[in-house]
Amino acid sequence: MSCVTCKAIVLHEYGGPEVLKYEDVEVNDPGAGEIRIRHTAIGLNFIDVYMRTGLYPLAALPGSIGMEGAGVIEAIGENVSDYKVGDRVAYASPPPGSYAQLRNIGADRVVKIPDAIDDKTAAAMMLQGMTAQYLLRQTYRVEKGDTILMHAAAGGVGLIVCQWAKHLGATVIGTVGSTEKAELAKAHGCDQTILYRDVNFKDKIMDLTDGVGVNVVYDSIGKDTFMDSLGSLKVRGTMVTYGNASGPVAPFEPGILGKMGSLYVTRPTLFNYAHDKSSITAMATELMELVANRTIKIEIHQEYDLADVGQAHQDLENRKTTGSTILIP
Repeated sequence: MSCVTCKAIVLHEYGGPEVLKYEDVEVNDPGAGEIRIRHTAIGLNFIDVYMRTGLYPLAALPGSIGMEGAGVIEAIGENVSDYKVGDRVAYASPPPGSYAQLRNIGADRVVKIPDAIDDKTAAAMMLQGMTAQYLLRQTYRVEKGDTILMHAAAGGVGLIVCQWAKHLGATVIGTVGSTEKAELAKAHGCDQTILYRDVNFKDKIMDLTDGVGVNVVYDSIGKDTFMDSLGSLKVRGTMVTYGNASGPVAPFEPGILGKMGSLYVTRPTLFNYAHDKSSITAMATELMELVANRTIKIEIHQEYDLADVGQAHQDLENRKTTGSTILIP
């Protein structure tokens, strides 16, 4: 078996952005059922931070992180019939390892990129866009007339959810951290924005809904927002906690859900939804159709060289980013 050398980000220990090392690595020929991708763009997501810090431990150290990328197939293993060398493909899937110029990945993990979508957009949209797909179309299926609360409405997932939910006929309320982010969210379908640093968002939700509350809350913040998110729901509303940007949610007594209106709480992850070729293809196809016809616009507001990924992580954690961020290998 032969191998090729490329640059990649390698973790030898968990910690801050400084543990992200830009090193030479060797990539073997793809095995059976695998393809080798030369990345043209790589997506940056908060799950990468969780892996870097050890909140979501890697299988072993040293190791690489990154769950999303786009590029061109340059080698194919045995038993791969759906793809050929030169195909443009994108993915958002385990195992981690997208922070690299080259990688091998299962052919059942990737989808072809339509001609109407460029590589940078594809790399920026897969994880966040398929997250939006399962949130809006599967975890709680948003219908015309629903009112939703989207935390971090000006973030990568937030901007996609705002546009998609508006397309579905929902009233969209979003929390943001600045007036600039409020304007960005409003420009992408958010009907009402709440500056969470200035007011209590639960109280504002009740004002906006005449005391009724919202049908569903999509909460990627975690510890700092969880209880007030529950308090923002209408009777039998649904709380979707899908991230931990402020830290993990503390244990709570399930009995409070009954006292607060027989609420539903779920903690989904993308990879329980996008778990095989058919589910990945279905989710990605729905997303790509909406992006290709411009119903959803993917906003890439930050680009970093792969070698500068430490700065990218620092900016993401300090909430200096909006929209989507990509790394260029």
